[in-house]
Amino acid sequence: MPVKGHVRVRSSSSGAHGFPIGFYDHREDGKRRIVVTANVRGRDLSSFVADAQQQVAEKVKVPAGYWLGWGGQFEQLVSATQRLMVVVPLALLLILLLLFISLGSMPDALLVFSGVPLALTGGVVALLLRGIPLSISAAIGFIALSGVAVLNGLVIITFIEKLRREGHALVDAVREGALVRLRPVVMTALVASLGFVPMAIATGAGAEVQRPLATVVIGGVISSTILTLLVLPALYVLFRRETRSNIAAVADAN
Repeated sequence: MPVKGHVRVRSSSSGAHGFPIGFYDHREDGKRRIVVTANVRGRDLSSFVADAQQQVAEKVKVPAGYWLGWGGQFEQLVSATQRLMVVVPLALLLILLLLFISLGSMPDALLVFSGVPLALTGGVVALLLRGIPLSISAAIGFIALSGVAVLNGLVIITFIEKLRREGHALVDAVREGALVRLRPVVMTALVASLGFVPMAIATGAGAEVQRPLATVVIGGVISSTILTLLVLPALYVLFRRETRSNIAAVADAN
């Protein structure tokens, strides 16, 4: 396979260690099998395999009776990606269902759920700033981030609803709810962010798994906190209107 730079190839019986590419020749199920292994450094595994597959397709002619297979960690990556394509939508639907059960209103549940894309935006930006590719651990971080983002929105919306039931006007309830719940939301964000800092700066064994997950959570929590305190109250005022019962309650209170 054509690659850039100098490549040293070794046999499994040579006893050498530390080479980036290995060559193994043996038999399996009565068929000859040649395994070429490589350690990927400095880039993500998925793009490396995509480039390698393109190079092989363009410059290597496979004789009749031979076939190529891409295994190892890449095979595990493909399998995990397929599972996440099912797990992530189910997790988001479950979160929305729990919000509906908790709030008893689909509009309120959707308002709280709007914090999820706001949080995901921060996670993606954090990955770009650190130059970390999207991986399975990062995807798991997005799932965890969704729960934290929803929690912040739930704290604010439930308090605003409580104030409206007590007779506060819509704008007054939103303003007071955002101010009173500022400290709980910020404390939740700080706890979640600071707890992942050691993982985000890890350099030892397993750091390639810890750094993407922690980076996603920290970046997403920061953006979610800021946008939840600013955007969510504005969305509540925009999409929720004064009902007759609220207007009557405000009139009685005055």
